Amino acid sequence: MSYDLAVWDGDLPFDNRAASSAHDELYGRYLESDDAAVPPTPRIVAYVEALAARYPDGVDHGVVWASPTVIDEASGPIVYLLMSYGQAEEVSEFAAALAREHGLVCFDPQGECLRP
Repeated sequence: MSYDLAVWDGDLPFDNRAASSAHDELYGRYLESDDAAVPPTPRIVAYVEALAARYPDGVDHGVVWASPTVIDEASGPIVYLLMSYGQAEEVSEFAAALAREHGLVCFDPQGECLRP
């Protein structure tokens, strides 16, 4: 089981409904099929590197990520974070705060809401 967050480079949506629409469009365009994959933008790469500095990929003691490599979940202006459920609260709070620091949008697709 995982807890997911989507983080993207773009204007902050006006409300949760607009954020959900933006998420759906970006997810479909950049992540839904392997054919749509493009290299992540520099801002997304910098974000993922900062996130992985705190929570490295593939660390056996307290596995954080539900995907083997976080950067593999990035395409163009979006990264989809798949967190192990057991550490989701701590990691998602850090991921959301880090997204703000990087000027990125953080969205919870399960709750269909922006993460403050």
